[in-house]
Amino acid sequence: MFSRHRDKTRGGRGSRLIFRTLSSRNYRLFFAGQGISLIGTWMQRVALSWLVYRLTSSEFLLGLVGFLGLFPVFVLSPFAGVLADRFNRHRLLMATQVLAMVQALILALLVLTGRITIGHIMFLATFLGFINAFDVPVRQAFTVEMIERKEDLGNAIALNSAMFNGARLVGPSLAGLFIAVLGEGLCFLINALSYLAVIAALALMELKPAAAQRKRQKMIQGLVEGFGYSFGFAPIRAVLGLLVLASIAGMPYVVLMPVFAKDVLHGGAHTLGFLMGATGGGALIGAFYLASRPTVAGLEGLIPRVAGLFGLGLIGFALAPQQWLALALIMVVGFGMMVQLASSNTLLQTIADDDKRGRVMSFYAMCFMGTSPFGSLLAGILADYWGAPNTVLLGGACCLIGALLFARKLPELRAAIRPLYVKKGIISEASPGPEAAGPTFG
Repeated sequence: MFSRHRDKTRGGRGSRLIFRTLSSRNYRLFFAGQGISLIGTWMQRVALSWLVYRLTSSEFLLGLVGFLGLFPVFVLSPFAGVLADRFNRHRLLMATQVLAMVQALILALLVLTGRITIGHIMFLATFLGFINAFDVPVRQAFTVEMIERKEDLGNAIALNSAMFNGARLVGPSLAGLFIAVLGEGLCFLINALSYLAVIAALALMELKPAAAQRKRQKMIQGLVEGFGYSFGFAPIRAVLGLLVLASIAGMPYVVLMPVFAKDVLHGGAHTLGFLMGATGGGALIGAFYLASRPTVAGLEGLIPRVAGLFGLGLIGFALAPQQWLALALIMVVGFGMMVQLASSNTLLQTIADDDKRGRVMSFYAMCFMGTSPFGSLLAGILADYWGAPNTVLLGGACCLIGALLFARKLPELRAAIRPLYVKKGIISEASPGPEAAGPTFG
């Protein structure tokens, strides 16, 4: 699937190396369409959190909406992974995008007509959670089908992250401006219209017929097989475990952002937009760093380092007394978070068997996105009684401890990964170890 061969151009450190996957037509279409759609997605996320806090002034309800929006991912993602390994991923992805567009349009109409209630918001957040439960594992597993050179998978995932976080840089800033001037409804309407770009991109793709052929097996049988494979192999299990910790303890800072913007830093909607944008800026830097790596080897050592950086950034952000320092530290948080997620994604897809990739990525979605609602709910409760800064501080400390525990297991994990790297041609038999084949951070 992967090859060690790289010509001088591809082995360089210039823009051709970073953007090499864009030479694949299908991926280029996806990159353009999804890039537009994600700006709308981030506008909706910021507008929704601001709307909830404006209507209720409740940290608990902020956490509850976050819980409802992601809990379906925890329940349904494993089943979605089985479907992703059985059916046409392209068609499944098209369906999820259409449904997400409908959700955003309904939300926009309710807000613009003044009929929106917290009940409507909770229902629509849950509906979007159901959509994402299928969209995330299918989209992750579909990445390899859009690229012409399988060895570019790591670069494609890094560019996906760059696109996601570039949108995070632009979308929240636009949302802050639109909310302040025209209200949240326009943000939801823009998001609904932005889905047309990715739907058109998917419709224009030319895929090989073989890409749609899947192994057929019963749902429960496929689910059991995927669970045993994913959690029975130490490297996959360790990566997923660290993701669970980051999701429950670290990621709830996003839910509490309106509290930091309004009550801690004494700002408004524009402050929330700046904070979210700064997170995206740090993540974008991290994405380009990963895209510049010529090989996936060494990612197992990079993961605990950036997970630790993520935790340290959260601790600093929680203690930051001024807005400029908070913005700088939240960029560190964004960098650490993105590099951990994208590195974990790439490593999992690299070492997973082709016929089980959909299920492995469904557990990736379940362990990261699916467990985050529990973190959001817990963060909302803790912030109500203990304060948002103390809640984020505790989460950062937990992430730092998890990174140290992961680092202690590195020799064992590298020993298990090495035969797979040799088999796929990522490193040679004579190489001293996976970490010797590529640079690491730090």
